[in-house]
Amino acid sequence: MPDPQAPDAPLPDPMAAWLRHLEANRRYSPHTLDGYRRELHFLRELADRAKLPLDKLSNGHIRQFVARLHAQGRGPRSLARTLAAWRGFYQWWAPAIGLAGNPVAGVRAPKAPRGLPKALSVEQTQALLDRPQAQVATEPAPLRDQAMFELLYSSGLRLSELVGLDLRYERSADYESRGWLNLDEAEVIVLGKGGKRRSVPVGQAALAALRRWIDVRAQLAPPAAQPQDAAALFLGARGRRISPRVVQLQLAHVAQTAGLPTHVHPHVLRHSFASHVLQSAQDLRAVQEMLGHANISTTQIYTRLDFQHLARAYDQAHPRAGRKS
Repeated sequence: MPDPQAPDAPLPDPMAAWLRHLEANRRYSPHTLDGYRRELHFLRELADRAKLPLDKLSNGHIRQFVARLHAQGRGPRSLARTLAAWRGFYQWWAPAIGLAGNPVAGVRAPKAPRGLPKALSVEQTQALLDRPQAQVATEPAPLRDQAMFELLYSSGLRLSELVGLDLRYERSADYESRGWLNLDEAEVIVLGKGGKRRSVPVGQAALAALRRWIDVRAQLAPPAAQPQDAAALFLGARGRRISPRVVQLQLAHVAQTAGLPTHVHPHVLRHSFASHVLQSAQDLRAVQEMLGHANISTTQIYTRLDFQHLARAYDQAHPRAGRKS
């Protein structure tokens, strides 16, 4: 791999001028400028090895350079930073010398591997939902929060689906429910991505929490409200349909109070639902339907979480798992 670690090696005049421009006119930080300088050293050395001046490099040459760096171990994120520096340099320099275009335009780094979704362990989820404060709560807000968090975990809802739920199906000249709770059937009907409606079961713990909230919901409901707020299952302090931001803030606060070592947002409970159901049932199609994924490949990522769970169990249980043969 080319070695750009040569802080005293002079860059070609155009590159040095571009860095001075960024420093003087764009007020770039020394840290950013040092990073760009390293990436420009890469480009200069690759061009030198190809025996090509900078103004003769084509889009094909840039693609070859990126492929070479990737083969030598540069990762997608690193290559994206490299290309950003090269692209910025040519965007500034090409018009000044009359180049037909930017040779880095349209060149993209390889996609980074898709990361695993963050999910809580079963023990962490229990610590969140079974915290002592939730068991003795009597005020509307904490009862509402507990019902929301139980439902997120019980049914794997998206945040938008949760806040869009109505207490029951409503239809009038002014309003029609998009998603609603059906207590008698122990299910929620939600309108997911792409306008696709699905029915998702609700577990007993979530049903109990929902009933406790519904018993006090009227305390937050104003006597006169817009139809979309009057129908809402979950209400904010002012009696309007609860906002996604309030759900996020309340969940983060409760998770911190429960002593969880990680930031918890609503989608973490959706991931936890999928992971835990898959660990128990091993039914990928069922999880796909409950999550509302159009493509099962989206759901398959949870099999990697399931494998991690099995690997940990193996390491803890197998008498020779941690021993070298």
